[in-house]
Amino acid sequence: MALWDHGPQRQVDLVAAVETDAPTMARSIARLEKSGLVRRSASPDDRRAVIVEATEASLALRAKVVDAWADLERLTTTGLDTTEQAEILANLGLLESVLTEAGH
Repeated sequence: MALWDHGPQRQVDLVAAVETDAPTMARSIARLEKSGLVRRSASPDDRRAVIVEATEASLALRAKVVDAWADLERLTTTGLDTTEQAEILANLGLLESVLTEAGH
């Protein structure tokens, strides 16, 4: 989704955008490339950097992915009012901070 929304990016920038680590991103990109959904190439500005871009094949899946995320959001928030949703988001943010600190 980051590639669809922001276009081709350096692999290191994707790591930051989706808040993951480099090895996890490399494995994910390798799987997506093998499936024909992304393409990797050397950066024209820095041959050490890898540029990752979405392929035309991936664009055919975009609507389905967006719909799946919308469905998941609806399923997880059904029956919650806006105050409850805000509280959960705040608590999840706190949990993320605690887990991030524990990992360092």
